[in-house]
Amino acid sequence: MESSSILVCSHQANRPVRRTQKNHEYPYASPLENITSIFSSPSSSSASSSTSKGSSINDWIPKDPVVVGIISAAGATCLTLGSIAGYRRYWRRIRNANSVTSGMLDRKTWIRGVVTSVGDGDNLRLYHTPGPFFRYPFKIRSIPSTPKELKDETIHIRIAGVDAPENAHFGQPAQPHAKESLEWLRGTILGKRMRCQLLAKDQYNRIVAVPYINRLLWFDRPLPLLMLKEGMAVVYEAGGAEYGPWGVEKMKSIEAQARSSKKGLWSLKKFEHPSDFKARMKRPDEARVPSTAGRKSRSLLRRIWGWIRG
Repeated sequence: MESSSILVCSHQANRPVRRTQKNHEYPYASPLENITSIFSSPSSSSASSSTSKGSSINDWIPKDPVVVGIISAAGATCLTLGSIAGYRRYWRRIRNANSVTSGMLDRKTWIRGVVTSVGDGDNLRLYHTPGPFFRYPFKIRSIPSTPKELKDETIHIRIAGVDAPENAHFGQPAQPHAKESLEWLRGTILGKRMRCQLLAKDQYNRIVAVPYINRLLWFDRPLPLLMLKEGMAVVYEAGGAEYGPWGVEKMKSIEAQARSSKKGLWSLKKFEHPSDFKARMKRPDEARVPSTAGRKSRSLLRRIWGWIRG
């Protein structure tokens, strides 16, 4: 009897003792823990150096689940807001001039698009084409072609710094060389891709901008300077005029060269400046007011919201 009891006790002594341990860990790893595991896994070739590197990184990565959750939530929020702001600023299509915000004009935003129509010698209609999906090899969006589809879908742009001869309006006669300037502009930019810098909005709800003709293998060509060079327009000198990065003196020098060469409208025996022609016909001149005129400083939250809105 004693021997059997001794055998049972020895058998129980040899059995492994199972200890239940309560698991306090979370079932899923947080992003910071995943980063820690990447840096803390040493390679077989350099175990000591990798271990010291992983431990040094682990020293400043927080281990408290509450802190890890707060940091992860803040990072996800920043990523979401940044994605929304990036889409609104760089990928959202601007339908028309009403969609151009004051923040865009303050930042002098650059946009790309295709010219769908030219109604006068110094203005155009641009269909905004943001992002890569209007061009090959990622082209999945197309540009409308009918007037019905293009209604309220284009930006009316007034070319900055230049003034072309006036066409016939409201029963009044056209200015000499107005037809030639209009036909030249249509032949030069209609259907072409343009890059425009938005500057201001005038009293006719047009966007005053500096357009550049897009060229694939060379620098884009500035349209205002080309118009002055070919004698299709003159320098606009009314109040609130915008002249782009060149300034009025550069544009006047190009105008003087066209005048001396008798190009375009300078070949006329008697040329009347478009502003003088409009005054004689009693047409209101264009008022171009910068978007920041008379505006009060905005609070920090309003600035952040405006940045997110684009």
